[in-house]
Amino acid sequence: MAADPSPKLRKADAERGAKTSRSPWSEQAESYFTHHRKVARDSAVRMWRTPVASLMTWTVMGVALALPVALLLLLASLQGVSAGWESSARVTAYMKMSSSLEQTQALASEIDGDGRVAELELIDRDRALAEFRASSGLDDALDYLEENPLPHTLLVTPEESARSADGVAALVTFIEGMEGVERVQVDLGWLQRLNAMTDLLARAVWALAILLAAAVVLVIGNTVRLSIESRRDEILVAKLVGGTDSFVRRPFLYTGAWFGLGGGAVALILLQLSLWWLSGPVERLAGLYRSDFSLNGLSLDGGFALIIAAMLLGWLGAWVAVKRHLDDIEPGEIAGG
Repeated sequence: MAADPSPKLRKADAERGAKTSRSPWSEQAESYFTHHRKVARDSAVRMWRTPVASLMTWTVMGVALALPVALLLLLASLQGVSAGWESSARVTAYMKMSSSLEQTQALASEIDGDGRVAELELIDRDRALAEFRASSGLDDALDYLEENPLPHTLLVTPEESARSADGVAALVTFIEGMEGVERVQVDLGWLQRLNAMTDLLARAVWALAILLAAAVVLVIGNTVRLSIESRRDEILVAKLVGGTDSFVRRPFLYTGAWFGLGGGAVALILLQLSLWWLSGPVERLAGLYRSDFSLNGLSLDGGFALIIAAMLLGWLGAWVAVKRHLDDIEPGEIAGG
């Protein structure tokens, strides 16, 4: 009777059976991802072997990425404040001096019935004079007046749907056309100019962002080109033994992505340092003007988006460099040499 196989032999047979039972597709997929992990790790190790050059490239990328992002954050803060000012704008209608309180009340009811009006407040002449007396401190001078020089006043707050520059302008035109109204005042001209300036600056910042993104691609492309030249012999050998273009290209693409990751991290650090450095003076200046303006930093999603965009730019720069220079390296150079 044959002896039973040892546990080690049974385990080896089981492992061989498991390997033979695996599909070719799963083996190819595992080999593919294993190679990607190895190439990504080797690319990172190569970068760490030249820390000064890598840090310089990261710093250049970080500055180029942080500048347009910082300007966009500043514009977003300005637009948020201007939107708040615009939404809180009120229309002030001054009645004619000959208008009685009853006529003003009737006109107020008519205006309040308009769908674009959210709230209306009537300030009669006596109340306006009392408020002016209390706030101005000119009691003695006002006592010499023979009659009240202030008219009845209507404070009109537009509905939310009408709290835009065009909506407020239409409401002003409507109130100006009513009988008994002397003058309608709303100070939106400066706000419209501010919005026009912020729109212009937003386009300029986007143009700057595109130019700096192109600069990042060129910087990464030049860095990867130097790496390609330094590894020319290694590339020639890989092509001689049958390495495909994608196989040879892969390490350099990972190098570009790693450069992008480092540049995005540097950009985030620069943005946080700038926010910390400027937030104090900006808050003090806003407090002097009784404004709630403040600088807003990147959110968590925005930080991830910046990192991903930086890695894509690094990958694109590496791809451009590889496409341009890798095709010039052919195995025939060895035979010719």
